[in-house]
Amino acid sequence: MYDFQVPCNHAEALELDQVNGNTMWIDAETTELNQIDECKSFLDKGVGFNPGSDCNCIRVHMAHAVKHDGRHKGRLVAGSHLTETPIDSVHSSVVSLRGARLLAFTGELNGLKIWSTDVGNAYLETCTKEKVHVIAGAEFGDREGHVLIVSKALHGLHSSGLRWSERLADVLREMGFFVSKAEKDIWMRDKGDHYECIAVHVDDLLIASKDPDSVIKLLTEKCQFKLKGTVPTEFHVGCDFFRDEEGVLCYGPKKYIEKILDNCRRIHGTWPKPATSPLVTGDHPELDALELLNEDDQKAHQSLIGALQCRG
Repeated sequence: MYDFQVPCNHAEALELDQVNGNTMWIDAETTELNQIDECKSFLDKGVGFNPGSDCNCIRVHMAHAVKHDGRHKGRLVAGSHLTETPIDSVHSSVVSLRGARLLAFTGELNGLKIWSTDVGNAYLETCTKEKVHVIAGAEFGDREGHVLIVSKALHGLHSSGLRWSERLADVLREMGFFVSKAEKDIWMRDKGDHYECIAVHVDDLLIASKDPDSVIKLLTEKCQFKLKGTVPTEFHVGCDFFRDEEGVLCYGPKKYIEKILDNCRRIHGTWPKPATSPLVTGDHPELDALELLNEDDQKAHQSLIGALQCRG
């Protein structure tokens, strides 16, 4: 991911750090666990505690990723497959790419500043209603083997997305925002001569305002959210925002395209050739008599096709 090898688990993270001669992955895991502890996400009951039959035992694992700027990220994820699927809906929507784009450009046309920010460990800002516990693994250090009751909405739990969405909605209503009639994940606030807008994509917020500092101040000081990456928008939800030679605001997934091209080079050993059409001139796929792809090649092909579709 972005030219970094990503580990599959805690043990592999240790191995990669040793090979690379640094501690970037373990530092990412430590940062994640420190933030989880800061949010009081677990009730530590020590070794051998019996939480009762109504508290399901699940597993957690560390998911690793690399951000577009090279930052290494660790995310503790719960295994919700070990719990029953809720009968009630736990769906939580996000703003569409079209909605985010329209917000940015209508804001630009109306002289508003376009800023982005990310709510750090957003799910941990709210409590879970699910009764689950984990037995701490090696990534927990001295707490390995301890029974930890899950108290916050960890990533991976069935209802965590909805719990965070409800929490953020309450916060935005308290700040005077209301849901746009055009799209329910765009929130608006009447400022007299204009409307401030916030587009919500889980924990990523796109803000259009004459005074985005005042919005950020409310979120941090009054709501106690831990915001990061709070800057005039240059990159948001996989897409770059930039200005052309004439200063016109433009939008395009530059970094995302570079990632796709690099994945193609890694899989096929060569860079893809420029083309004006998905099909080669004179090609007749209906007459293709080549052997079918094996399972590994099918997965590689499906991965590339999926990557092309998700920024449509």
